[in-house]
Amino acid sequence: MHMSGVDLLFVGLAAVLGGAVNALAGGGTLITFPVLTAVGIPAVAANITNTVALCPGYLGATFAQMKDLRGQMFRLWLLLPVSLLGGIAGGVLLLNTREQVFRTLVPYLILLAVALLAFQDKIRAWVISRSGRTGAAPLHDAWAMLPVIPAAVYGGYFGAGVSVIVLAVLGLVVEESFTRLNALKQAVSFSINIAAAIFFLFSGKIVWSAAIVMAVCALAGGILGGRLTGWIKPLILRRIVLAVGVTVAVIYMVS
Repeated sequence: MHMSGVDLLFVGLAAVLGGAVNALAGGGTLITFPVLTAVGIPAVAANITNTVALCPGYLGATFAQMKDLRGQMFRLWLLLPVSLLGGIAGGVLLLNTREQVFRTLVPYLILLAVALLAFQDKIRAWVISRSGRTGAAPLHDAWAMLPVIPAAVYGGYFGAGVSVIVLAVLGLVVEESFTRLNALKQAVSFSINIAAAIFFLFSGKIVWSAAIVMAVCALAGGILGGRLTGWIKPLILRRIVLAVGVTVAVIYMVS
């Protein structure tokens, strides 16, 4: 698909904003995906392009927390294969979803992402409180594979809010500190994203001009967001993103 310079400018600006929002509060996909469809990219191709473009951000977040993955190699050996398979399964499901059907599902997927973002703090607080419990016999780490599978399929299919879902399902089973759970979440989310992205490389639906611009601009936005930490309250920014998400979902419903 040919994209004009103006289209790429809008996509790049959305990626900068999305990268900054992800660094500050989360929910950047609620900004980047609608802009991709607004410049004329079909919904399925926009979702696929968005997934590929977000890979560097997931990779950076995983490396940033690598020290907290030490001592969790057994969990990684258990969870990464099912994360990869789930991400590919979600990708297969997406490619076998007709454009009109996916377009119909989009507002509900966005509303799900909005709900996950809205309850992100409550989910995080619940995971923290649970990670501090003692006395109960912990479940074997292998049980974490069961809830991670549907989370991975969702991540490969749409992706928005997948990190929140992964953190919540890990908190159900894995007995660990929040910091180490969060690092494990990053590794699992990256595996889901990269598996889907690699699968999509052969789909012929990636708009490469947009994906490359978005990847570079999202990284720049992430750096900018990191520097703005302390200047902008995440709660206020999250409320803005939630309002944008709900508005976009309504627009998709009525269009």
